[in-house]
Amino acid sequence: MKRIQYDRYGGPEELRLDDIDTPKPDQGQVRVRVMAASANPMDWVIRQGKVKMMTGSNFPRGLGHDFAGVVEAVGPGVRGLKIGDEVFGFTTLKEAGTFAEAVVTDAKNAFIKPAALPFKVAGALPIVGITAWTALFDKAKLKAGQSVFIAGCLGGVGRAAVQLAVAHGAKVAGSCSASGREEALALGVGEVFDYRALDVRSLHRRFDVVLDTAGTLKMRECDTMLKRGGVALHIVNTPAKIIRSLISSRHQTVFGTATPEGMAGIVDAALRGKLTAKIGRTVPLTEAVPAIITLEKTGSPKGKLLVIPGR
Repeated sequence: MKRIQYDRYGGPEELRLDDIDTPKPDQGQVRVRVMAASANPMDWVIRQGKVKMMTGSNFPRGLGHDFAGVVEAVGPGVRGLKIGDEVFGFTTLKEAGTFAEAVVTDAKNAFIKPAALPFKVAGALPIVGITAWTALFDKAKLKAGQSVFIAGCLGGVGRAAVQLAVAHGAKVAGSCSASGREEALALGVGEVFDYRALDVRSLHRRFDVVLDTAGTLKMRECDTMLKRGGVALHIVNTPAKIIRSLISSRHQTVFGTATPEGMAGIVDAALRGKLTAKIGRTVPLTEAVPAIITLEKTGSPKGKLLVIPGR
């Protein structure tokens, strides 16, 4: 089978499309024939070696975490999934490799995909959806009527967070580039701010929740914006933010962790048309390496990169 992988941490030039032996699932794992997989910034953060304390030094390593596909092999001890099931989900950091014709993952991270949810949509939602869900509902305990500020409201996680918060009855404000203002308003953001000109002093104690998906807000700026008892959530984490989160409940770091309740919430929102992923470009696996390199270098204001292995 074909898989995009690399032999050492480094730049995008390390990526290549290789032929490898089809992996077999071990205890508690399934092998999924990938129908769609999407790129996330974490993919190149990992490949650059920025979190190698967590990912280790076993090579070659695959690339990609989101997937939607069909179960084609089941390892010992797996319950609730069988060959032929349509599923979606994500791999752990060490199991990366969804930019491939097939991927082996822990069965607990593969969830039944409703027939009404297209593979392309399902393949673009897991990481951004579960990260946004974890932040808003597991960490912040967001309630209807509360106010939320989302920095980076048109990014992958930001876009998902806006939609989930609006669907939950929250009042949403957010920041993005000036050129994205109309798109943000159409998405449901009630007040849109240019992140380059944002003056947090004008937003003093306005919000119950501040979700920084872009890493553009300083912790003290979040403090200024928060109401008493509010919480700031950080997706782009630094040692200082992690340390602060350990000593103060006011600042929390977010690492998306899938739960059946969270995935059910994402599926429900998607099926009701309340949660969508913006797809900017779709490519076959054979064209994915140059597309990933371009995305990493330039970013993509037009939406997510989707890889279709069988295309």
